[in-house]
Amino acid sequence: MPLQSQTPARPQEAQHMRTAYPKNPPAAPTAPSAAGMEASRAGVPRVLEVQHIEKVYGSRNAITRALSDVSFSVAEGEFVGIMGASGSGKSTMLNCISTIDTVTSGHVLINGADVTALKPAKLTRFRREQLGFIFQDSNLLDTLTARENIALPLTISRVAAKETLSRVEEVARRLGILEVLDKYPYQMSGGQQQRVAAARAMVTNPAIIMADEPTGALDSKNARLLLECLETMNRTYRATVLMVTHDAFAASYTHRVIFLRDGRVFTELNRGDSSRQDFFNRIMEVVAIMGGEGSDAL
Repeated sequence: MPLQSQTPARPQEAQHMRTAYPKNPPAAPTAPSAAGMEASRAGVPRVLEVQHIEKVYGSRNAITRALSDVSFSVAEGEFVGIMGASGSGKSTMLNCISTIDTVTSGHVLINGADVTALKPAKLTRFRREQLGFIFQDSNLLDTLTARENIALPLTISRVAAKETLSRVEEVARRLGILEVLDKYPYQMSGGQQQRVAAARAMVTNPAIIMADEPTGALDSKNARLLLECLETMNRTYRATVLMVTHDAFAASYTHRVIFLRDGRVFTELNRGDSSRQDFFNRIMEVVAIMGGEGSDAL
């Protein structure tokens, strides 16, 4: 059965939203309890712990509270999605977790290290060694080949040339981009560029990969290819992935989705043993409850 979008996407989102699953009769949305989700991850080390973080902008007379008492954890090997309407705080939260921005209060622990307490010099090294980043735009360096772009974080960390070459080719093979290793970004499709960016994020074996709307600029085919790459990274390397997305189809590839509304956690959905299509339908039900359907809501 061909895949169809449930609701009309905004023009700029129409291409990759066409891959949404067909609509099934709605059922009452069910979100597992926090205790149940913790039990399902019992015994697995926590890579990320977000503890009561707040983010406030502005002065006393004009305060904007972007995040308010947000707490959750991510276990090693999890693939977690973050969804929310524009202005819900999802990108702010990712920026705070990834140390691009600082929290007003609360703590963010990655592999037990409190990144909110690290000094700038140590923070730079921690970010380079422990975090991988995939952005909506690939952010590849135009003057470097794909091979050199992927190798860049290893080169900065002064990894031996032989080991660098081996690691670059291994991750490129896993993500199906061996044929573009000697091409420059302008010689690659958008999907190939994003897979190169994913390989660059993965090559250092980081504690966690942060993906910010990674399919946002891709058409339906390339969006699917990238999501399958993220699945491969998660399954093969046990990579821990935290992905911000507005797209329910993209979120259906994850193990768990955390929904934000007005800077707070609204609810969570755990995929469990359900199919990706069933998980997509449950995600859409929560989207509808939060105030609308499809990409118009998120």
